[in-house]
Amino acid sequence: MSFPFTLPETPEHDGELPDAADAVIVGGGVIGVCAALALAEDGLRVVLCEKGRVAAEQSSRNWGWVRVQGRDPAEIPVALEAQRLWQEFDTACDGRLGLRRVGVTYLGETEAEVARFSSWLASASPFGVSSRLLDREGVARLLPGASTRWAGGLHTPTDMVAEPWVAVPELARLAAARGVTIRERCAVRTLRTEAGAVTGVVTERGPIRTDRVLVAGGAWSSLFLRRHGVSIPQLSVRATALETGPLPQVTGMAGVDSRLAFRPRGDGGYTLAPSTASEFYVGPDALRAARKYWRVLRETGFDIRLHPAAPAGFPDAWGTPRHWGDADETPFERMRILTPPPNLDKAHSACAAFAESFPEAGPVTPRTAWAGMIDTMPDVVPVVDRVAPVPGLTVATGMSGHGFGIGPAFGRIAAALMQDRDPGHALTRFRFDRFSDGSPMRPGPGF
Repeated sequence: MSFPFTLPETPEHDGELPDAADAVIVGGGVIGVCAALALAEDGLRVVLCEKGRVAAEQSSRNWGWVRVQGRDPAEIPVALEAQRLWQEFDTACDGRLGLRRVGVTYLGETEAEVARFSSWLASASPFGVSSRLLDREGVARLLPGASTRWAGGLHTPTDMVAEPWVAVPELARLAAARGVTIRERCAVRTLRTEAGAVTGVVTERGPIRTDRVLVAGGAWSSLFLRRHGVSIPQLSVRATALETGPLPQVTGMAGVDSRLAFRPRGDGGYTLAPSTASEFYVGPDALRAARKYWRVLRETGFDIRLHPAAPAGFPDAWGTPRHWGDADETPFERMRILTPPPNLDKAHSACAAFAESFPEAGPVTPRTAWAGMIDTMPDVVPVVDRVAPVPGLTVATGMSGHGFGIGPAFGRIAAALMQDRDPGHALTRFRFDRFSDGSPMRPGPGF
């Protein structure tokens, strides 16, 4: 089984690189593309360099949820802004993003899970979210065709979905139309600095002078930053998802319980995923950061499976180079697109769980299945900040599985930080140095 779309061999974006730019973005996922849109709107000359293809990694491999529900309290205002921006972008793209308001429901199988939902709602209510707590009967009314009798749920009717492998490439086309230079198959090899401050980048196609760089490289960010003496404890986990063919429409909303995540798609099928299954490859960075992850592994309900080594060329593989020069071929050129194989056993289990919970769907089988590498942080919230030791460098990474839905807002925020402007939100929770300044670890919601 393969990814549900095939990229043509010829890159769509092959813009000629200028000698200089007001800002350079490393990474063509949802964060980088949305930051480019915001910078261009502010009148800056922007270059976006993507080592492979726009949105070919986790930005197109996720569940497609655009949610406020379940976010860390510090993320909720950002997620609300993101939903507004998604709607504005969908209008600008003539409705091609697949954006729909379907609602999201967390389904609890035990009273303890429902109590956790209630605790989150108490912290989120001051932000004016539309979420409400459901008892057993409330869930049954919301999902009348379900055979599973959940103990309760948390429902947010204003949450949305979009089509990841359609939406982000459309946003990139919008950015290009607004003047952003996008170059695919063009890895940024190194930063150039003088007196510690950014003065440019060196790409595989040549240098670009600039005093503003955003690193939004997803699973590759930590490797790139470490080459420049900037350390963050970011790791990546493999997560599997799948799509079915058209099925009877047993529910029109997105939902998740301890076994299964599901959402309807516009083609009549469903995107499904094993909800808590994550697979982790042990490598040098994993060993280095292990102590920082102990608490989140202990306190969250994720099903983590350890593998002793990543496939060759992965960001934290044992043989992946950590040092290279301006003229050297980099790991980013050796692996243009990070495409981990899906766990087909987990994919079939998700299909079985969906058929069991919604028997009117009939037989459920994967039409295609895929996997992605989710960039994550020890407290399950991202780093979005300027890097003080390297003036001119901004980082937006470690989205911890939240990047697609919240991406437009964090892209806009990163653009503001690059211009030394007020980002419009309190960003203390997302600061770069929180893992090195002695702050206690405070994991975000584990659901």
